[in-house]
Amino acid sequence: MCDEDDEVMMNSFSIYGLHTDLIKPGDDLLDHLNTALVHEGLQLQDHDIVVLAESAVATAQGRIVLLDSITPSEEAKQVAAQYGVEPALAEIVIRESDAIVGGIPGFLLSITSGHLLPNAGVDGSNAPLGYVTLLPSDPDVLAFTLRKKILNKTGRTVGVLIIDSRTHPMRYGCGGVAIACSGIPAIIDERGRRDLFGRELKVTRRAIADNIASAAELVMGESDEQIPMVLVRGLHIEFGDYEGIELISPDECLFIGSLKKTYVTPP
Repeated sequence: MCDEDDEVMMNSFSIYGLHTDLIKPGDDLLDHLNTALVHEGLQLQDHDIVVLAESAVATAQGRIVLLDSITPSEEAKQVAAQYGVEPALAEIVIRESDAIVGGIPGFLLSITSGHLLPNAGVDGSNAPLGYVTLLPSDPDVLAFTLRKKILNKTGRTVGVLIIDSRTHPMRYGCGGVAIACSGIPAIIDERGRRDLFGRELKVTRRAIADNIASAAELVMGESDEQIPMVLVRGLHIEFGDYEGIELISPDECLFIGSLKKTYVTPP
């Protein structure tokens, strides 16, 4: 049995935005995290979740590119003309993509490391003028490494997410999505449980990491907030040696699988 206070605790959690200095190539993200925690008067606790914006991670890794330094290939020029993007940007997106599957004016739709995303995650926002940031390199490895460093230095068992913002099919606006997850399950399988009327759930899986990412995005913002890190506290989920995010193939995806015949990959 649990009293009323326990029930409230079980059904609520806290999110703390962590303001940092501008992150530069070569910076230590853990140093930024520790400084931000001190500034907010916080200390890491067991079962906290540290959430980092992918743009900050990519910048610290030096994954930023000056557009003027790129010489577009003929393929990039053709793609740029077809979809109305800068040839230099098209060249970077092609290099970063496993496949270009289509696009709309101003954006290419690509598959990169199993993720479906616009412009292969290449983004000019929150990058210096004339530059773009790429997706972080080996984000799963980085999330794992950061989690282990926190454990070794503080003794705290935490989860680490690296997140991005994405649009959703047929909807305006962006929501959060996790691109790396360490220390907590990215997905909780609800199959076999019963709904309110006793029916067995057949396909339901809860996207825990993506839901946390969307909650964190509310605090991080998308413009000049300068909050690239968030601390999530009070979520009653399992913590342990969970790693990565389970992806599915294009054929299994409701959206891409349904539109498979319209794939457009540059020759």
